[in-house]
Amino acid sequence: QVQLVESGGGLVQPGGSLRLSCTASGSIESLGWYRQAPGKQRELVAQITSGGTTDYADSVKGRFTISRDNAKNTAYLQMNNLKPEDTAVYYCSGRRSIYEYWGQGTQVTVSS
Repeated sequence: QVQLVESGGGLVQPGGSLRLSCTASGSIESLGWYRQAPGKQRELVAQITSGGTTDYADSVKGRFTISRDNAKNTAYLQMNNLKPEDTAVYYCSGRRSIYEYWGQGTQVTVSS
C-alpha cells in the first residue's frame, strides 16, 4: 500500500502561480495530477514517468510544468498564469505495477 500526501493548494488571483507537491510513502512508477471541478468529471492535468517522460492536458500546456525527485518519491506541479477555469480540487495519482493510488485532494481556487 502506498500513501500519497499532497500540499500546496490555496487561493490565488488570475495570472498568479502555485506549486503543488505530492509525496509517496514508497517507490512509485508514474505520478500524475488530476483535477475535478464542481459538476465536472475528473480529468488528467499532467503526468510523469519514473524516467521523466511527461504528458499534459492541452488546456495547461505552456502554463503548467510537472517534475519529480525520485530520491524523495515526490512530484511537483508548477502552475503559472492561473485562470479561473483552473479552479478545482487537484488529486495526486500514483501507479505501481497494476495498482493505482490517490491522494486526498487539495483545493486550488483562482479568483480575484
